[in-house]
Amino acid sequence: MKLTANVVGATGLVGKQLVGLLLENEHFEKVRIFVRRDSGLQHPKLEQQIVNFSDEKTWAPQLTGDVLFSALGTTLKQAGSKEKEYEIDFTFNLNFAQKAKENGIENYVLVSSIGANAKARIFYTRMKGELDEAVSKTGFNNLAILRPSSLTGNRKEKRPAEIISIPILRFITRFILKKYRPIEDITVAKAMINAILKPNPNKTIWEADEVFRLARL
Repeated sequence: MKLTANVVGATGLVGKQLVGLLLENEHFEKVRIFVRRDSGLQHPKLEQQIVNFSDEKTWAPQLTGDVLFSALGTTLKQAGSKEKEYEIDFTFNLNFAQKAKENGIENYVLVSSIGANAKARIFYTRMKGELDEAVSKTGFNNLAILRPSSLTGNRKEKRPAEIISIPILRFITRFILKKYRPIEDITVAKAMINAILKPNPNKTIWEADEVFRLARL
């Protein structure tokens, strides 16, 4: 089985790990990434598409192959407003998912978030829940939505709140509330790949603690 993978969010925390693992994986013969600017990555299996996410014409024709992986997301601080954050996290993701299905891609893996709920009062968790519900209606043969807890890894930007909270969470979740224990970026990336190579036809949503198990399959 030789697959062509498409990746959005390829330069983010999880996305970078995912691309690295895909390039090393013998089951994938081509890894196509959609980015806003040159990623600097070079590999015989890598195809880089520099696109305008707001302009479908710059990326839709190239969105072909076997699977779409999405680790695309931002923060309110990075986006600058809730409207811009919603455009990136919800609109761009949904547009790519819908076009992938139209173009014959039948496998889709999305990184969502713990607690995602379309009826939540909190903006972020509601947005993620709305996206989960929307992509669930696109009709992929194999759909996997991963809802990891707090992500850890080597971020470009330092987040003071995470520097303080992650060690506390690690300590607390050793004993209780294990569902909420932080998860490494590479663990999520491994789970994303296993969702394709070892699909579970009876399961679409993988909650926080289940993402650990999926990564170990």
